[in-house]
Amino acid sequence: MKKLIFSLSLVFIATSIFSQKAAPTAPSFELKGAVDSLNYAHGLVAAAAAKRILGNDLNPKLFLEALNAGLKGEPTKFTAENAPKIEQSIAAGMWKGNNDKFLEENKIRPGVTTTASGLQYEVMKRGTGTVSPLATDKVEVHYHGTMYTGEIFDSSVDRGQTAKFPLNGVIPGWTEGLQFMKEGDKFKFFIPYNLAYGERGRGPIIKGYSSLVFEVELIKVNPQ
Repeated sequence: MKKLIFSLSLVFIATSIFSQKAAPTAPSFELKGAVDSLNYAHGLVAAAAAKRILGNDLNPKLFLEALNAGLKGEPTKFTAENAPKIEQSIAAGMWKGNNDKFLEENKIRPGVTTTASGLQYEVMKRGTGTVSPLATDKVEVHYHGTMYTGEIFDSSVDRGQTAKFPLNGVIPGWTEGLQFMKEGDKFKFFIPYNLAYGERGRGPIIKGYSSLVFEVELIKVNPQ
């Protein structure tokens, strides 16, 4: 009985989240105690994870069917043991495909240059400097980093503090790309996964096979 109540609770939560016509006001039901709140929060976390991974490919009907079957112990298309591997494999393939498609479409835009390595860059502003860094130099920059979808993962601009580092101590896309710049230039880089964080990714936002987009302003070159 408890499992059924828990299942129905999650169905109600997920249905509310995915409904296009959800009321703007908060749900009227009451959460009685920590256990109710934990159940409700877990439902929201599960729904948010599904939306983050699948995006526009999310099928609420299939999601809820699998959720119900798993909670009630009913037969499912996949077992609980192999579902995570299937999910990871398909999700990685879809994400890689979407990133590859973005780069293919982006490289034909006017103003975008593609190098032999696959790095893409666009000149946003030319400065007055005459010095370009070597891979062995240290640089001072301002940057704003996003996924190709626009999700921000790091930004010195937002922090209000420039970044300083040796150019050969960062991802290959940066090492290559900044050598095309001179002090005062501002470029936009579109970096494929093999010049960024590879098949494994980094942290909760940069998944494996992620293409990264950086707006970079080269402020200072410190030759070594």
